[in-house]
Amino acid sequence: MPETIIYHIDVNAAFLSWQACSDISIDENALDIRTIPAVVGGNQEERHGIVLAKSTPAKAYHIRTGEPLVNARKKCPHLTIVPPNFPLYVEKSNAFIELLKKHSPIVEQYSIDEAFCDMSGMEKLHGNPIAFAHTLREEIKNVLGFTVNIGVSSNKLLAKMASDFTKPDRVHTLFPDEIQTKLWPLPIEDLFYVGKSTSQKLRFLGIKTIGELAKSDPEIIKSHFKKHGEVIWNYANGIDTDILKDRPEPNKGYGNSITTHFDITDSDTALKIILSLCETVGARIRADNVYISVVSVTLVDFEFHHTSKQMTLPSSTNVTEKIFEAASALFGQAWNKTPLRLLGVSTSHASTERYEQYNLFDMEKYEKLSKLNTAIDSIRSRYGEDSVKRACFINSETGHMGGGLQKAKRERKN
Repeated sequence: MPETIIYHIDVNAAFLSWQACSDISIDENALDIRTIPAVVGGNQEERHGIVLAKSTPAKAYHIRTGEPLVNARKKCPHLTIVPPNFPLYVEKSNAFIELLKKHSPIVEQYSIDEAFCDMSGMEKLHGNPIAFAHTLREEIKNVLGFTVNIGVSSNKLLAKMASDFTKPDRVHTLFPDEIQTKLWPLPIEDLFYVGKSTSQKLRFLGIKTIGELAKSDPEIIKSHFKKHGEVIWNYANGIDTDILKDRPEPNKGYGNSITTHFDITDSDTALKIILSLCETVGARIRADNVYISVVSVTLVDFEFHHTSKQMTLPSSTNVTEKIFEAASALFGQAWNKTPLRLLGVSTSHASTERYEQYNLFDMEKYEKLSKLNTAIDSIRSRYGEDSVKRACFINSETGHMGGGLQKAKRERKN
């Protein structure tokens, strides 16, 4: 057994499972939506939502996570669609992480429904690591009411790959001496960090399996994919030097700006762009688990005159709405109605420690916003930034992230 033992724990169909657990806890006779064709995503009337999670029976209809609800309903006319409940997901996720922390000194939350646990040197306490993985899986099911997959290996990559093997409610190992038999036969699309575009290019090069990538010349792969090629070649060979981090290193400041191809002459357009900037800035702040206390806004007009304003917040925050509230106030102070060509939002004085000066009512409102932001970040991380957007950006030419540029335009620009 390797000296380093890493678990990757992944909740099976998390959003749907957590909703089912909640329903049954309220009414033990409630229908378990895990047993019928059901998905989480949008609502019965909404036609533009996507599938965020699906039940095992829904898989029989070839319903895929991330596809439009309209398509899912065509595949299964009697499909049950459950609207998302972000506060519930945060509550269940917190309980999940707290249980893991009882068994491991280092728990790194990877997303709202995934975590890595460093189980190295825990044999005296827990016994055989593989046997304990089964024990932990059962404990989560019995205590929290939902099932998980647990991948066991000597590094994070292999543990994560292992947890994606047969589902649900399973424990899988993928140690270095198992790579050739368990990892290499898999299609190249199954390798972590290989997306649709990369897999298409690899297949064009004649590389169809993870094993074929592992055996290829790394210099050739790097010549086609640059640094990304080096990473995926290492991954195909089970090489991953990333260590678990239960607390990230904080960044000193976070900002984003956009130069538009048109003159901004009205406040509605400007504020919508500022909101999209705040979306990306807020997501980066939360990803680093820090709080900021200073917000700045920069304006550049059509004659390239610069104007900047900043304010110190009464309480530190990582909530997008609070950042936007400050940024919009600063914009109102700074703009003299001159046509604009650049808008920027930046934040500073980042800290892992949070301080607050809210009354009870404001504190309750803040906590709700904070939980919603965290849940939305996780959904966007897993299913793409367009999986959740604010109503004001629906059917709008202004993109909801990245400074108002639509995603396709940003990708062409990059």
